[in-house]
Amino acid sequence: MSKHLQNEIDKLKQRILQLGALVEQSVYRAIQSLEERDVALAKSVIDGDSAIDDMEVDIEEDCQKILALHQPVAHDLRLIIAVLKINTDLERIGDATVNIAERTLFLADRPRVDIPYDFPGMAKKALSMLHKSLDALVNLDVAAAQQVIAADDEVDAINRDMYVRTEECIRTHPEAAYSYIHLLGVSRYIERIADHASNIAEDIIYMVEGRIIRHHAGEMQTIPPPPKLS
Repeated sequence: MSKHLQNEIDKLKQRILQLGALVEQSVYRAIQSLEERDVALAKSVIDGDSAIDDMEVDIEEDCQKILALHQPVAHDLRLIIAVLKINTDLERIGDATVNIAERTLFLADRPRVDIPYDFPGMAKKALSMLHKSLDALVNLDVAAAQQVIAADDEVDAINRDMYVRTEECIRTHPEAAYSYIHLLGVSRYIERIADHASNIAEDIIYMVEGRIIRHHAGEMQTIPPPPKLS
């Protein structure tokens, strides 16, 4: 690898980690805004999404430049491909935080209702998955990435339970139906955050080991090595 390519890859790693930190903070603030019905905090999450979008575009352009100018192969190529995919997942997590914040704005103007599912537990698990996936990215830690993938089932289970509980609450308190529907939406967005964190973990495994994992750790294939250049 040329020194220039190494410098460009090092900068790219730094940028994707900066985006990850920004997105993680946005998730935490969106969840806090809902728990506290904090309108000002929710608006700050919404306003901050443009910075995430701008950084996502910059990172994609950086990846395209590296691919065009340096034509990386083997591990370097896998890294660029993985960063492109992680970049997209992080931006979509940012979009999910905006949707949660928008529901905070709706709920803040209405009588408070109890959240009909384990919101703190679900939010904590999703945030932990995101944090652990970013740590795995920093350390190229396949074992930690596999733990993130396994944890996704726990969030999915809470999300399924939420549908049943929300239906019961709407039947019992029809006057609060809109509030419960918005809380249902929050659960879906938290579940999506967990899904994207799992995607990031899958991409880390691909980056390190060349394995492509689809949806479950048991469904995988190994990428053959690139042909030798003559």
